[in-house]
Amino acid sequence: MFQPTSGSNGGGGGGGGTYSNGVHHEGGGSGGSGVAGRRFRRGGRGKSRDHAGGTNSRVYQQPQQEAESPPPPCTDFDVAYFHSYAHLGIHEEMIKDRVRTETYRNAILHHQDRIAGKVVVDVGCGTGILSIFCAQAGAKRVYAVDASDIAVQANEVIKANNLSETIIVLHGRVEDVEIDEKVDVIVSEWMGYMLLYESMLGSVITARDRWLKPGGLMLPSFATLYMAPVSRPDRYSESIDFWRNVYGIDMSSMMPLAKQCAFEEPSVETISGENVLTWPHVIKHVDCSTVTIHELESVSTKFKFESMMRAPFHGFAFWFDVEFGVPPIHSSNNNAASAYVDAPNNHVTETSQRRKRSNPNEALVLSTAPEDPPTHWQQTIIYFYDPIEVEQDQVIEGSLVLSQSKEHARFMNIHLEYASGGRCFVKESVMR
Repeated sequence: MFQPTSGSNGGGGGGGGTYSNGVHHEGGGSGGSGVAGRRFRRGGRGKSRDHAGGTNSRVYQQPQQEAESPPPPCTDFDVAYFHSYAHLGIHEEMIKDRVRTETYRNAILHHQDRIAGKVVVDVGCGTGILSIFCAQAGAKRVYAVDASDIAVQANEVIKANNLSETIIVLHGRVEDVEIDEKVDVIVSEWMGYMLLYESMLGSVITARDRWLKPGGLMLPSFATLYMAPVSRPDRYSESIDFWRNVYGIDMSSMMPLAKQCAFEEPSVETISGENVLTWPHVIKHVDCSTVTIHELESVSTKFKFESMMRAPFHGFAFWFDVEFGVPPIHSSNNNAASAYVDAPNNHVTETSQRRKRSNPNEALVLSTAPEDPPTHWQQTIIYFYDPIEVEQDQVIEGSLVLSQSKEHARFMNIHLEYASGGRCFVKESVMR
């Protein structure tokens, strides 16, 4: 079963309203292990996100305040999610991801002119590392919000670095804590597997709508989710073909069960560009300054690929990138940013991959693409139970719907329809 993980500083989720000087922030992680890949549960490197507000050098319970529109209740699923981020191992995994952590630090320093002397909210602060980066960049005040108990440790880290006068830790959900001023910057490492898993972006949107000044800076500013067909013969052989001959014994009767166990749910693992059969397709482009919570409840796209080689087609890979910048032109099309130069049918060519930003000096990018340095997010693969043999230039087309589970909004339902070579298929799975 896929379970939540976190992403940025140390992950902070929901929970009571407690102030403290240090919070956690972490984004997309991986949890339990599957065969040759990770199962979905960012609790395996849990990430709690959602918090803001606080006071200096002490943790205390924030009084509940009446509101005309009360925040959504904190469910048992939320409590378990936040609790998963109290484990230090989750934050250690995220912080040791140098691509992730150093990109955030570089982005904060890159925008130092917009952070120095300003007020910042760190949503899901985790161990507080992003809050500290902001303080080092000259922030006047940082509200580090996290619902997980890791906020207590974050407060100690902040005190040990003599930053208690600058960083205020708020132990509680972003939906519940109070900040008595508008802020200039929101920073958060909210990304989950397949970008949207865990639904932490909703808490960032809530923080934006509650506290961010008009024209305020969102870090990251944009996010894009991609997909592409892949060939993984080694992975398939290790999980399935193994049963054909086990120490000289024919155990092929185990293969149907092996396929179900190995491929029923998405798998988090690392692939290379050599595994990808086509140019990627943009599923969703997110402008963090304008995206709404309702918009994220269901994301759908239609795709059409042409295989660049003859190979067994084992499934689809998903990855994302986020951009820390403020391009001058904004697009109203959520499936492709105006700064992107996409090929027909919303495919991304190699040229556009390298030219997709009008001025690379204006933005930093954190990418989880197969051809880029690996991150703890790796890539997410949805495998078929049986591969499809495709020829060069063979068309692969279909549709994809990603929707929040009605059982629990942090889970994600995946409905995939695809056709190739005159055969049609449907694959449904849940990340939980």
